[in-house]
Amino acid sequence: MSSLLEKTDNFVLELFEKKLPNSCIYHNYDHTKRVFKSTKEIIDNTNLSVEDQEVLLLTALLHDTGYSESTDNHEEHSVEIAKDFLSKQKVSEEVIAKVSEQIMATKMEHNPTNLLEEIIRDADASHFAKDYYGETSELLRREFKLNKIKNLNTTDWLKANIDLFTNKHRYYTAYAIEHWQPKKEENLAKMLEEQERLKKQKKKEKEKLKKMLKEESPEKGIQTLFRVTLRNHLKLSDIADTKANILLSVNAIIISLALSNLIPKLDNPSNQYLIYPTLIFLLFSIASIVLSVLATRPNITSGEFTRKEIEEKKVNLLFFGNFHKMPLNEYKSAMAELMDDKEYIYDTMIKDLYFLGKVLHKKYKILRITYTVFMIGIITSVISFAIAFNTLQ
Repeated sequence: MSSLLEKTDNFVLELFEKKLPNSCIYHNYDHTKRVFKSTKEIIDNTNLSVEDQEVLLLTALLHDTGYSESTDNHEEHSVEIAKDFLSKQKVSEEVIAKVSEQIMATKMEHNPTNLLEEIIRDADASHFAKDYYGETSELLRREFKLNKIKNLNTTDWLKANIDLFTNKHRYYTAYAIEHWQPKKEENLAKMLEEQERLKKQKKKEKEKLKKMLKEESPEKGIQTLFRVTLRNHLKLSDIADTKANILLSVNAIIISLALSNLIPKLDNPSNQYLIYPTLIFLLFSIASIVLSVLATRPNITSGEFTRKEIEEKKVNLLFFGNFHKMPLNEYKSAMAELMDDKEYIYDTMIKDLYFLGKVLHKKYKILRITYTVFMIGIITSVISFAIAFNTLQ
């Protein structure tokens, strides 16, 4: 490296250390050195004069110094800094003019007009063909965000980079086309794969969200309401039947024991004092059995419905007692009409729940009376037996 290039390198390093904002996490000294290295790589494989080589290497070192002044129009600021520094180093006006031209050529919208401009443009975009492109690209995205130039999320940034690679950028020099273009295409392929992966992930998330919204919709809530309420009704009905069967079994056992042990002894005149307590005992047991049977006895309806009832939506097609005598074809036709009308379905389910509730009310009312009769019977029987034994003494 010539003395001038060494001085320029030291100048840029010191300038960035003192004046470059912390927000410039991409356009910094590391980036400058990468561009310098890539410029030298192309120069070493291109036939150029010594002066042109020096112009390009000076440009590579000075092209982003303008970021120490401002992120806006940094190329113009870089030109001013370069002119001031090179003038102090007594560099010829011709070289300074060439360096200034090359710095302005690094603008993205500029189309190169000569070989030197092509070289510096290719060197400035050499990271497109590097393994670390992803890392440098992310640094640039964050720098744009920190400096309030652009604020793109990773998906939009990926889309912008794909567009840049596909439509806006190209390598110009023969060396870059031969050695860097293949790797650039590999990086483009990776970005396209990542974009496709993100699309599939986004689609899955949308489907998941759609499923969640569907599950949380009022329709789902209504269905759950009917399902839970119906299950509770049936469970309460089973409990009532079980309680009635318990009372039925207990009283049947009591009557069996009374008939086998108490009744035969009443023939003896000495046991006549047990007649009334025994009759009271049996009477209440029989009453409890009758009430238990009434609580569990099924109520079968006509099992038929008319076309008018279907049209007026008055019949509950979900209860077997309303259709068990109807022909299959008529019942299927009625059910088809029911399933085509959501309002009719809900209305039928409401009726089903309502009448199940009415049946439960009747069962539990009789069951309460049965338990009361059984309790009174036991107490009365015990008292009557106690009185009978006291009278005997």
